[in-house]
This record gives sequence, C-alpha cells and structure tokens, in this order.
Amino acid sequence: MSNIPEQLRYAASHEWISVEGGIGTVGITDHAQQELSDVVYVDLPKVGAQATAGATIAVIESVKAASDIYSPVTGEVVEVNAQLVKQPELVNQDSYGAAWLYRIKVSQPAELEALKDAAGYKAQIGE
Repeated sequence: MSNIPEQLRYAASHEWISVEGGIGTVGITDHAQQELSDVVYVDLPKVGAQATAGATIAVIESVKAASDIYSPVTGEVVEVNAQLVKQPELVNQDSYGAAWLYRIKVSQPAELEALKDAAGYKAQIGE
C-alpha cells in the first residue's frame, strides 16, 4: 500500500505537487519510488529553467531503469534539491519530504485543477 498524502495534487505520470504562495514543490510519489526500486542517480533541472506541464523536466535512475520526470505545471524552476545529487537514495526513504525534487514558480495556476486529488490518484494505481 502506498502512502498518498491527502493535501497534495498528483499527475498521472506519478509526480506530486504542493503549492504555497504561488511556489510549487514537486517530487515523485511513494508508488513511483517503489516501482523504480533503488534510486542511484537524480538529474535535476537547472534553476531558471522553464518547465511546461507534461514535459520532461528531470530524470531519475534506479538499478532497474532510467525514468523521465514530468513537470505537473508550467513555470520557472526557482530551486532544486541539491541534497539528492549526493544522496539519491532519499527518494526511496522519504519521497514526500526530504526527497522533493525542485520548486517551481507556477505561471498557470489553473493547471493545478487538472491534476488528481489523493482519491483520484489512489484509483489510478488501483489502491
């Protein structure tokens, strides 16, 4: 059973976002990190990069495969979690906390409405 916090919004591609004051914090879901298994490398976007909703923004590599990470919303990357470069295993240990990937200045807040709530995401992954 995956941990699916109620307060977050979820993309069909298994990213989560939490928005406060127009800044979104993005990571991958507990379900996604379980599917990936042991994460060994995280390739984060650059600060200042322009992200487009649904477009590739980062890559996470595990012992199984490399997986593209898609931005759940459009905006500008304002911060990245540099800790993950040194400790990619944090993605497996704390996917909703210490292992956030990047923060984005949300330019189109209406896109958040298109994302799933916790119940919708649970239904998607069959839980």
